[in-house]
Amino acid sequence: MPYEDVATPRRGKLVLIGAAAVAIAALTVTAGVSDRARSMQEVDGWTQTQAVPTVSVVEAKAGPGEEELALPGNVAAFYSSQLYARASGYVTEWHHDIGALVKKGDVLATISAPDLDQQLAEGRANLVQLQAGVEQAQANADLGDATNKRTSRLVVQGWSSESQGDTDRFTAASRKAALAVAKANVLTQEAAVGRLEELSRFKEIKAPFDGVVVARSIDVGDLVNAGGNSGKAMFRVADLHRMRIYVNVPQAFYGAMKPGLTATLHVPGQPAPISASVVSTSNAVSEDSRKALVELQADNPDGKLWPGAFAEVQFHIPSDPDVLRIPATALIFDKQGLRVAAVQPDNRLVLKPVEIGRNLGNDVEVRKGVAPGERYVDNPLETLQVGDVVRIAGDKDAPAKLATLGAKTVQR
Repeated sequence: MPYEDVATPRRGKLVLIGAAAVAIAALTVTAGVSDRARSMQEVDGWTQTQAVPTVSVVEAKAGPGEEELALPGNVAAFYSSQLYARASGYVTEWHHDIGALVKKGDVLATISAPDLDQQLAEGRANLVQLQAGVEQAQANADLGDATNKRTSRLVVQGWSSESQGDTDRFTAASRKAALAVAKANVLTQEAAVGRLEELSRFKEIKAPFDGVVVARSIDVGDLVNAGGNSGKAMFRVADLHRMRIYVNVPQAFYGAMKPGLTATLHVPGQPAPISASVVSTSNAVSEDSRKALVELQADNPDGKLWPGAFAEVQFHIPSDPDVLRIPATALIFDKQGLRVAAVQPDNRLVLKPVEIGRNLGNDVEVRKGVAPGERYVDNPLETLQVGDVVRIAGDKDAPAKLATLGAKTVQR
């Protein structure tokens, strides 16, 4: 009996210990399975999150009230003339060197042209001879006319034959014709002498207008030939009181190039900018460059602008601030036309067609299809589709936003 009383409590303790061990083991297994399931869910969520493409976004912005357009330009004189010889001979002297201020009609150089002088003297002598021939032909014509009149009366009275009358009449007509020829020869010779006299005036090279001598290529003793305009000119004279500036403007801006449009010239070597304005355009676009030639003019009272100089021309173009702009990299070019990928508040994509205006280089004007405050994917991938979910680069709240979309949305 004492033995049975001691064994019963021990057996109860063993049962309790075993039950506790089983419970602990069950709890351990349950906790391990739960942790593993949670870890698998986190891995799956991370994988799904990484599958969402990350994109950079831009916004449509209004343009400025005044747009600046900087283009290279070439400076030219208001007038520029290259002077060539019109009389052949030797340079006997020149009077103005480069940089000299000259007035219209000032003699720049003198040419000795003995051949031309000889031709002129011969032409004048021939003219005198022909004028004397006119006087002789006039006398013969008068004599023939008087003889014809006298013979005509004698034929009527019967004192002269009709044959003699015809002879005298035709002789008078012939002498009148000879007089006309003599007068015509005089006119021809007068024209020849006049031409030689005009050429003789070109022995003096004169300034065609008020300006500056910008080039001289002759010296005393140089032989010059008349009638040529190849090679170097004897002088080049430029009118610098006002300058012309020529700029090739891209086709997207030529509509704004109206007379009166202001611009600022920045010329290397000149610390202060110079004001200019558009005066005319070529009204034509080059097929090679798709640019139009535009002419500006600027006053040059101090001679700061020199012909042939380079200038950076900064146009001040009035702009419509209501026209929105986006980077050109946000555009999608495909068979459906021009579109942009708009990111909705829930990070889903919507592809919108757009109508663009001017191409401004980095940006383009959008006349229809975008709105202020909307986000558009920059450099969109061709694989993006309507309804795709994207992650915004730099958005710290992106994981939470993506988590609210659900696993099904993320997997799309």
